[in-house]
Amino acid sequence: MSKYGDLIKKARETEPENQKAINTSDQISGLPEKEPELEQMVNLCVKVPISQRRYWMSKAKEQGITVTSVIVEALTQKFGEPENQKARKP
Repeated sequence: MSKYGDLIKKARETEPENQKAINTSDQISGLPEKEPELEQMVNLCVKVPISQRRYWMSKAKEQGITVTSVIVEALTQKFGEPENQKARKP
């Protein structure tokens, strides 16, 4: 056996007292329960000048919001939400 082979074998055979297995089934993660997504999320690409992108990204970061949320809000205001329309999943 190799130089450390016996040591590794011994470590694998016994479970140290301070490293007992933990039952995670009764633990709560502390994260809010995630609602199941009804639709598949996709990318929406928009070409803009880099100077505007930098400006918008910095403004969004200052306000603690995402540019995605701003774009979705603007599109919803302009066009509204789809009525009774289900997206097909691949």
